[in-house]
Amino acid sequence: MTVLRSAALFLLAALAEIGGCWLVWQSVRESRPWWLAGIGVVVLGGYGFVAALQPDAQFGRVLAAYGGVFVAGSLAWGVVVDGFRPTRYDVVGALVCLAGVAVIMYGPRR
Repeated sequence: MTVLRSAALFLLAALAEIGGCWLVWQSVRESRPWWLAGIGVVVLGGYGFVAALQPDAQFGRVLAAYGGVFVAGSLAWGVVVDGFRPTRYDVVGALVCLAGVAVIMYGPRR
């Protein structure tokens, strides 16, 4: 159950961080309304709280592992929201990152 909770929190954190960044990007780079950046900043703040809910108490471990989730999630966001077409190297790189997440977060501990 702890692994499922942790994975769900990683997914929620990715949605908050990537979604918040995307909103800021839309406002700044795509000349969309300024208030989108404001919403993005609030959503990005929410990411910090979600990350703090991880069952593992080690900040460095959680954030290091989350980096792999961020890489894969960013590519997935691009596919779903922006029509990005990843190369096979993008996909392989994301899978390597997710394997790293599994090793860092869910490997055996003493």
